[in-house]
Amino acid sequence: MNVSSAYLQEILQGRFELALTQEMAMVGQLKTVSAGAYLIRPGEYIRSVPIIIEGSVKVMRPDPEGREALLYYLGGLDTCAMSLSCCFATKQSQVTAIIEENTRLISIPVEKVEEWMCRFTTWKQFVFQTYQKRFDSLLQTVDEVIFHKLDERLLTYLQKKTSSCGCSTLSITHEEIAQEMATSREVISRLLKQMEKTGLIKLMRNKITIL
Repeated sequence: MNVSSAYLQEILQGRFELALTQEMAMVGQLKTVSAGAYLIRPGEYIRSVPIIIEGSVKVMRPDPEGREALLYYLGGLDTCAMSLSCCFATKQSQVTAIIEENTRLISIPVEKVEEWMCRFTTWKQFVFQTYQKRFDSLLQTVDEVIFHKLDERLLTYLQKKTSSCGCSTLSITHEEIAQEMATSREVISRLLKQMEKTGLIKLMRNKITIL
């Protein structure tokens, strides 16, 4: 669905200059995508880059054995750094992007990504800020793996997810957490029970509430 430049300027909170917003309105598509849908799968070529307006997208990295590790979440006014990289290098995707909750986004054709880098300062800043955010996230992950125990990483993981969805209760299984943290379900279940005993969380069937 196409959208007016005035409406786009409003929902993007004036992040981009008017001329760019007007071009976005002409070439972009406003979409609403349901939870559980795939935006990107490994091996696919990127045809468009999403800018998230509201909602949440989970970006995962699969290994040859079919396991997937969580890389990061996308929220409001985020875009996917991996999608940008694939656009610039014309590479196939190496990640999976899944809609976590019903999401509104603007889909930008790939040919515009590099063109706008040369023409619009705010777009160039947006791309660089996206890479910087993902680099900072990577450093944080490295710190957690090297310096933090698994229980600390688990708590940080839960806090990130609740922050991403703007909620205090997560609908998620122990198996899903284990897959995203690249560990076993038994280990996650044991740590969650310990966290419940210390009053950090409350466990229900396929739900976890952060206290």
